[in-house]
Amino acid sequence: MSNLQNQHSFIICAYGDSPYLEDCIQSLLAQTLPTDIALYTSTPSQHIHNICQQYAIPIHVGTGGGIGKDWNQALSVVQTPYVTIAHQDDLYQPTYTQEILTKLQAHPNSLIAFTDYFEKKNGLVIHSNTNLRIKRFLLKGLTLFPTSKIWRHFWLGLGNAICCPAVTYNRTRLADFRFDETMRTNLDWYAWYQINQYDGDFIFVPQALMCHRIHEESETSHTIADNTRTKEDLMLFELFWPKPIARILNRIYIKGQDSNY
Repeated sequence: MSNLQNQHSFIICAYGDSPYLEDCIQSLLAQTLPTDIALYTSTPSQHIHNICQQYAIPIHVGTGGGIGKDWNQALSVVQTPYVTIAHQDDLYQPTYTQEILTKLQAHPNSLIAFTDYFEKKNGLVIHSNTNLRIKRFLLKGLTLFPTSKIWRHFWLGLGNAICCPAVTYNRTRLADFRFDETMRTNLDWYAWYQINQYDGDFIFVPQALMCHRIHEESETSHTIADNTRTKEDLMLFELFWPKPIARILNRIYIKGQDSNY
């Protein structure tokens, strides 16, 4: 395991002056299986500098251009074959890397590995609600036959159940992969659609080892408020289904946005 430990990195994507960045860093430093940690930002600030200096986290600065460009540039500065893009607002349970890397070691043909997750909203930890239960059902269905592209395509077409910051990428098998740089909210769902075209496995760790923080200033909340999320949801559903079915699924999907408020 020690050899595999040296093959993984967390790259934190930071923007603005998030009050949650330090909590994120502390959760990464608390991993029972520690790996490399670095931070990428296209919005350097004294706030980010001070926190990274305090915890001896290397900073990489790039040119902004949207979330997709930031994620692509963040991936480009990492040298390890396995990488997790950590979102500055989110938290990781201490055994995240231990469980993920154990799975990756057992499945060398993996494309991505991801864990279950829970939420934190207004200071309250939410382990289960309707939205999370639906997503857990979809995750279990998606990974029932983890090597089947057709099977994965069907389940991906029912909604975006994979929580992006819970994902670790096998860059050895995804060497030419890049996130879409035009979308604002569904570039992760589109990424799973793209990655599904590759040969390899989608690996699911059923433990909830990542905490997704919901707050009004998050990009997800902003894109719901200005209707970008609904438009991009429909665009993604239309990749999987005829337009009439896509519109029906999108109307159902809109109801799930309520959990972000």
